[in-house]
Amino acid sequence: MSKTTKKEKQFDAVKMMRDIREKISSETQNMTFDELKAYIKQKLDENKTKLVGQ
Repeated sequence: MSKTTKKEKQFDAVKMMRDIREKISSETQNMTFDELKAYIKQKLDENKTKLVGQ
């Protein structure tokens, strides 16, 4: 028999990703396609991020 020990995580990437996805979903749930495009553009501008290939 092997004994396993459970380590306490200091950072849970899966939980963080689920939290972010939940936040974005709630912010965009009733948006039209044009509103969604504007939302994405605004978030990219705020973070000074460029789309891949640009």
